[in-house]
Amino acid sequence: MTAWHDEFPQEPGLRYLNHAAVAPWPRRASQAVSAFAEQNMRIGARDYPLWLQVEQRLRARLTRLLNAPSSADVALVKNTSEALSFVAFGLDWRPGDQVVISDQEFPSNRVVWEALRPQGVEVIEVCLAGDDPEASLLAACTPRTRLLAISVVQYASGLRLDLPRLGAGCTQRGVLLCIDAIQQLGAQPFDVQASQCAFAMADGHKWMLGPEGLGVFYCRRDLREQLRLHEYGWHMLEDAGNYDRRDWQPAKTARRFECGSPNMLGAMALEASLALLEEVGMAQVATLLEQRIARLHEGIAGLPGARLLSPQEPTRRAGILTFSLAGRDNGQLFESLKQQQVVCAQRGGGIRLSPHFYTPEGVIEETLGLLRQLA
Repeated sequence: MTAWHDEFPQEPGLRYLNHAAVAPWPRRASQAVSAFAEQNMRIGARDYPLWLQVEQRLRARLTRLLNAPSSADVALVKNTSEALSFVAFGLDWRPGDQVVISDQEFPSNRVVWEALRPQGVEVIEVCLAGDDPEASLLAACTPRTRLLAISVVQYASGLRLDLPRLGAGCTQRGVLLCIDAIQQLGAQPFDVQASQCAFAMADGHKWMLGPEGLGVFYCRRDLREQLRLHEYGWHMLEDAGNYDRRDWQPAKTARRFECGSPNMLGAMALEASLALLEEVGMAQVATLLEQRIARLHEGIAGLPGARLLSPQEPTRRAGILTFSLAGRDNGQLFESLKQQQVVCAQRGGGIRLSPHFYTPEGVIEETLGLLRQLA
């Protein structure tokens, strides 16, 4: 029996292949939230110090998941978009500065940079369709490029980039590397130090198996005080517990990006979910996920008229497989799958499937069987 045997007691017949959107919680996360709600009803915040211990455990787990040097480098944020905005509107831009992005980014990692255009910032969009997307991204960097903002895994195609190579190239060019890690963190090992990134951010509700409304923001220590703050409150102060103190300064740690009261409800769930990932181990999570993706690749590639829109090389993929079927309208195919309780998404000109490490092999085979009937 596996360590996660009883963690995902999903509805009979459900074929959940949509972790790249919103993931189901494991049982322990549901139980943690239920217990927290019961405690709130019965005794309110009497044991608030114990809640803070859970929050500290969450910070420690996120620090390990990111391989950040210290929990002082990690902030708890509402979502990826908020963290990206901290960077975009915190740096001291000059007219003529450039930001390099890709042509496959989710709107969160595009709009935030385009919003800098009134400040004279130029956004350079790079096509990732070639054989060497890292070379294309780095070639687009000029002496005026301040920052390269990229998703490590593209949300529609599932293309995974070589972060250490990008990080080394950015360091050589004096360019800051900002990583949207939402489609990798929790699915595969991730390392902010190996990637030499300046910033990294992700939501907890996808591969980390947590709730919406709570994410993580990594900011390299030497850059924390360089980001101009735009949100202020009691929680982001260095002496946060001293409510009578009139002189103040922002926290020296990444807590400076947490202006107000924490999302304690979300922390209860996400801490429990990350505990599961740690018990399984990210190396094993990645191996099991790759096995499921490989089986989907193999099965769908054999369908008549199938077109794989995701990379086929294992080093280029994570947990996403997007495909289309010749002669089949994507919208109609999506609805047909939905009627069979296959939970997936329409993305990137096709149907996106995204299992996780725990996805039963039977679900993979049943889905392939349905696709054979629909092809």
